[in-house]
Amino acid sequence: MARASGLLALSLGLVIAFSTQPMIAQESPQDTRERLEQVKKRIQILQKQLRTTKGKHEEHSQALQKTERKIGDFARRIRATGQSLKRQQRRLAELERDRADARLHLDQHRASLEGQIRAGYAMGRQEKLKILLNQQDPAVVSRIMVYYDYFNTARVAQMKRIEKSLRQLRSIEREIAQEEQRLQQLLAKNQNQKRQLEAARHGRKEIIANLNRHLKDKGVELDSLKSDEKQLRTLLDDLQQALSDIPIDSTAHVPFDSRKGKLPWPSRGRLVASFGSRREVGKLKWDGVLIAAPEGQEVRAIHHGRVAFADWLRGFGLLLIIDHGDGYMSLYGHNQSLFKETGEWVEPGEVVAQVGNSGGRTTSGIYFGIRHNGQPKNPTQWCQRIRGRKIADWGRKINEKELSFYPITHIFQGPDATMGVDRLTSRSPGNELAAPL
Repeated sequence: MARASGLLALSLGLVIAFSTQPMIAQESPQDTRERLEQVKKRIQILQKQLRTTKGKHEEHSQALQKTERKIGDFARRIRATGQSLKRQQRRLAELERDRADARLHLDQHRASLEGQIRAGYAMGRQEKLKILLNQQDPAVVSRIMVYYDYFNTARVAQMKRIEKSLRQLRSIEREIAQEEQRLQQLLAKNQNQKRQLEAARHGRKEIIANLNRHLKDKGVELDSLKSDEKQLRTLLDDLQQALSDIPIDSTAHVPFDSRKGKLPWPSRGRLVASFGSRREVGKLKWDGVLIAAPEGQEVRAIHHGRVAFADWLRGFGLLLIIDHGDGYMSLYGHNQSLFKETGEWVEPGEVVAQVGNSGGRTTSGIYFGIRHNGQPKNPTQWCQRIRGRKIADWGRKINEKELSFYPITHIFQGPDATMGVDRLTSRSPGNELAAPL
């Protein structure tokens, strides 16, 4: 924009110069008029470019917003499908165990029946009618008949048990076949969703390339950052006013300000931009922190609260804002997908999003900020102390006093992951705070 303005000024100067200077002897009036027309056309082109600069930026931002929302939706579906796959696999494993048990019981029943048959054979091969007609001691005959009845009853019962075990086994095997079919369908669905996600990511790369070409002019980029920062402040002010009439019950939960210096970080990773450090453009400064983390890693709420905002915001991508009461809010930006909606309540450690690079970033990470009555606060002064720039798992051991405030179900040890490391921003003096791009 600055370069275009300069060219416009230069062109206007040329028009004035051409209109006021004496005609050069060797140049005819016709040549002069033609040159003036060329300059005028150039001015018209530059004016049109200036008028459309804002429109192009807005167009790119809207395209980015649409694509990143689509990516977030795909990522959320993939996560849900993945959870269904795990449940299906657990169910299949249970059925496999049931089938093994059923086969074992069937084998045991068969072995028992074989034993009974052998025992009956050992008693003699005389038929029941022969025994009754034989001229033997009635007491012996009576005893033998009782044995026969006993073994026959036992054999019938055992055969019924075998039949029941066979029915159970067939039923389990049918259910296993159905579960395997469902599992294959879920796998196919999961693969299709991943292909759609990759296609959306490819489209996002093209949009970001167009946006970056548009932002080559540092003046345009600076204006964009200032506009993003202003948009966020306006949003926070509006949220503050809207939520002031719906206070959070602080009697049921520990107040946010009493947790200063003890709050957990939203996700593990590496701190690559510190609060108050200088941005790459102008004299803007970070009003939060940037944590480099693997894409798809879980993002967790740092404290009890209510979701005040869950949507895409230019410069922040998919942004989640949680209201903790007493004017305190926490912000989580650049997410790949959001798992909570506006108005939902969250508990400390509850998964609310996934790490991403939305908002036009080329590397994955989280923008994390804390506000009090709309004013930025340094997260490193509110969250647990870290060594250097490495942020460990969310769920470090909580002491007994803290257990009354944080349910044990929310203590979590995150998975191992390789941390992405961005270039560290330098600390330089400045006089403005800006939101991330």
